Amino acid sequence: MAARRVFALMGPTASGKTNAALAVADRGHFDLVSVDSAMVYRRMDIGTAKPSPEILAQYPHAVVDVIEPTESYSAARFVADADAAVVQAFSADRTPLLVGGTMLYFKAFKHGLSTLPAADHAIRRRIATQAAEVGWPALHARLARRDARAAAHIDPNNGQRIQRALEVLEITGRSITEAWSEPVPGATERLDCELVEVAVVPDRATLHKSIACRVDAMLARGLVAEVAALRDDPALTADLPSMRAVGYRQVWRHLDGEYGRQEMVERIRAATRQLAKRQLTWLRRWPGLAWAADGDAAANLIAAEAALR
Repeated sequence: MAARRVFALMGPTASGKTNAALAVADRGHFDLVSVDSAMVYRRMDIGTAKPSPEILAQYPHAVVDVIEPTESYSAARFVADADAAVVQAFSADRTPLLVGGTMLYFKAFKHGLSTLPAADHAIRRRIATQAAEVGWPALHARLARRDARAAAHIDPNNGQRIQRALEVLEITGRSITEAWSEPVPGATERLDCELVEVAVVPDRATLHKSIACRVDAMLARGLVAEVAALRDDPALTADLPSMRAVGYRQVWRHLDGEYGRQEMVERIRAATRQLAKRQLTWLRRWPGLAWAADGDAAANLIAAEAALR
């Protein structure tokens, strides 16, 4: 077994992961790596629950504030960024601790990603135009004729996945299922390490109370003003991935006048609970995961495990 270890601290939103990670960092030589698809964006601080500048100065996090909200970020780029942070930690004789709630990123880091071509925006626009003319089910039927296996796993109305499968066919001439079936190196092979995974999973009542408190705190800190400032950027639109993040989407629509403040608050709370539910579904299916009822217990688990070597 590899002597080097990477720790992963997972959990649903508002479960106390960040405080647990800081507690772990206080007990040893750990380098923190954020696994959060919203914290990658600059200028999005309040709604992402990003640690304060003071905390980030004392406890630096890799993969935070790496792009503008007008840009796109992918699981493939996350793996590259996280791998670089892990290698840097190992070279400094420190222990990497990945912390966050974007389960797709954790999965990509752990299992690796198939080698697929980068997006071709011209091809994507052409496919989107065709979808607008004939509908996504018709394009799904076209995909089924060329790649029945991929089509069988894609909903006929899931435009994003249909578009990607057709795009790969056009760029490479190969089925996307061929790339899916090719073996790819996981984290243990890529980084010559052992992966130790811990999840903070509070009971449902505690989690929902924490979510409500977090939403109230974000609004009190100025979430609406943060989104209003972002809207002043002419390059930023509501359909960008950054503005589809929980909290930002609901505030944007409130500022558009679609609904009042109280409905906005309820929508943010509901969307955050739904996000937590999806994260918990991932965690329940995650093999080899150590569970902790709160952040203190999770920090103790990681510190104890780290002290074994």
